[in-house]
Amino acid sequence: MSTIDPQISENPVTQAASAPLPVIRQLDDSAINRIAAGEVVERPASAVKELVENAIDAGATRITVEIADGGKTLIRVTDNGCGMTPQDLPLALSRHATSKIDGSDLLNIHTFGFRGEALPSLGAVGRLTITSRAEGHDAAQIRVAGGQMEAVKPAALRQGTIVELRDLFFATPARLKFMRTDRAESQAISDTVKRLAMAEPAVGFTLRDVSGGGEGRVTFRADPMSGDLFDALHGRLAHVIGREFAENALKIDATREGIRLYGYAALPTYSRGAAVTQFLFVNTRPVKDKMLTGALRAAYMDFLSRDRHPAAALFIDCEPTLVDVNVHPAKSEVRFRDPGLARGLIVSSLRHALAEAGHRASSTVAGATLGAMRPEQPTASGAPRVYQMDRPSLGARNSAYAAQSPGLPPAPPYPAPPPAEENAGFAEFSAAYSGRLVEEPVSAEPETQPVEDLPLGAARGQVHENYIIAQTRDGMVIVDQHAAHERLVYEKLKHQMADTGVAAQALLIPEIIELSEGDCARLLEVAEELAKFGLGIEAFGGNAVAVRETPAILGEVNAEAMIRDILDELADQGESQLVQARLEAILSRVACHGSIRSGRRMRGEEMNALLREMEETPHSGQCNHGRPTYVELKLADIERLFGRS
Repeated sequence: MSTIDPQISENPVTQAASAPLPVIRQLDDSAINRIAAGEVVERPASAVKELVENAIDAGATRITVEIADGGKTLIRVTDNGCGMTPQDLPLALSRHATSKIDGSDLLNIHTFGFRGEALPSLGAVGRLTITSRAEGHDAAQIRVAGGQMEAVKPAALRQGTIVELRDLFFATPARLKFMRTDRAESQAISDTVKRLAMAEPAVGFTLRDVSGGGEGRVTFRADPMSGDLFDALHGRLAHVIGREFAENALKIDATREGIRLYGYAALPTYSRGAAVTQFLFVNTRPVKDKMLTGALRAAYMDFLSRDRHPAAALFIDCEPTLVDVNVHPAKSEVRFRDPGLARGLIVSSLRHALAEAGHRASSTVAGATLGAMRPEQPTASGAPRVYQMDRPSLGARNSAYAAQSPGLPPAPPYPAPPPAEENAGFAEFSAAYSGRLVEEPVSAEPETQPVEDLPLGAARGQVHENYIIAQTRDGMVIVDQHAAHERLVYEKLKHQMADTGVAAQALLIPEIIELSEGDCARLLEVAEELAKFGLGIEAFGGNAVAVRETPAILGEVNAEAMIRDILDELADQGESQLVQARLEAILSRVACHGSIRSGRRMRGEEMNALLREMEETPHSGQCNHGRPTYVELKLADIERLFGRS
């Protein structure tokens, strides 16, 4: 008879019941602060963000940030704000002690900070020193290291507050192992300061790296901007993002139902390969919100290919009760009471601004064109080439004038040999060549405005049967005839579809698709919106939906695959542009095949008609894929290429 080991035969439930019960303990303040610090202070850049926001809340007009070793060994923030009294300093280091709210209304938030967690969290994981002076009081200083607070001491300070944080995470050394290199942390701090500088154009910011001791070096400086809101913001964006962005950005200012959107958004031809130039602010608070970035992408959907990203700095202002900023400890996420209103305002405002821009294209296109034109290389000796032109003889001048006159007979297949006599000048051109590329039709009525004064000028010629050369009053324009006409045809097709609606094609046998309960409810919520684009769906009992209609222009489609792609987009972004994107892709393809092809020779009146239509059509500055349709070169830049400036 076999024996059974009692340890094996014992019931696990009985084993668990006999184990001692876990004891619930109240954590001490030091442990609580270290846990809170893990939520609020993720890296040195998080500490800089909290301290600079406190300085802004204190009414500072100049803020200086000094860091050493990527902020790991030193972060010092100096401001000229209102300061604190000696009695307030110990309270400022207590958890959930703040002067910014009274606790009665957590939705009516008008400041950056309101939780009272930043300073005690920093004092729990680092060595924190605060020196401050309020008007009418003496300056005072307090220290706290690893959560241990010292007594308040007198100090010397004229105005404002100095917060010095040394040896960040010394009390939690495990966190230091997750820090990146000093350069990466310094870059993160710089990005944080720049975002706050964009949010507060009237405040001056200085970022200095003092690694190694001494005065260090200034890595970023932004002086306070003056003027009205848009002038100050435009100047600050030009300084922070770059002058190219400011030159190619469109002013945005729109209000709807208590929500105001303002800022600047760049032209589609000033796009980026990644979403690194997208800055969004809610009540001047820098945020990273998936719904807002999705709205920005949707506004440019018709103008950029999938691998390009728009550039913008947009600010949403609304009553604090309309948005909840108390979603995340870092306050980088927000939740709108009516997210559809905020999203619709962004999409409609940006599309309206892009339409008003008309045919305008980015100035960086011209800069890249000029940069591609390389001047003649210097001589082998290294000395610059000296250009000297003698005064031409009378015969040479007459031949030159004749060569450029428009009324010459057509040139023979081969140029005639030059005359044998010496000093013939330009006589060989007198009967064979013309500098005129295109004969302009003579108008029966005098024009009220010279064609050269129009934005895209007068067509002067066509090269390689694809590029139109036009002359403007102060330069020249090179137009890609195929790309330009493709955009014109595409805009016409879109207007036709908007006027007549999207034709729906009824399926002979509706396609039944089984979904999960959540997916089914999510899809039926947007059924009415999908019906506008010709996709008809309805509930079919249980968790199934029936697809009864699909957009006719798409032809035969896999309805189930389309529905599941729409659901993926809804889960990721909260809304779906898939059907609209597919329709517009079809229209774009039709426009491409129906536009003027490369290699076709155009008459002068055809080229001018194309230029005039481009001037009247919105978005004609870029093709359907976001590439520029024309390049404008100023005469001064052209002359500089030839050394004539």
